[in-house]
Amino acid sequence: MNSAKKKRLEANGWRVGSTAEFLNLSPEEAAYIELKLALSKALQDLRKSKNLTQVDLAKRIKSSQSRVAKMEAGDASVTMDLMFRSMFALGASRKKVVGMLV
Repeated sequence: MNSAKKKRLEANGWRVGSTAEFLNLSPEEAAYIELKLALSKALQDLRKSKNLTQVDLAKRIKSSQSRVAKMEAGDASVTMDLMFRSMFALGASRKKVVGMLV
């Protein structure tokens, strides 16, 4: 959020804070969510870099397109295990996966 917008909101009585503050997350919970979102974005970027559709990836991991969509959206029902396995199915090495998350 830009500083001008933040100042306008605060001048009108709004309190501006982080998502973690709003949801009352512990630092560990916030870090977990940030990691999962980074992994979701990295998975989507890797899939697109291979010029694959969500359907193509779903076939590779023996899943459904809707499951891939949920992975890429960071849906809470998707395990990070499945996202890691999907990245490996796309040919990513452990080193590359770690690099994507930094």
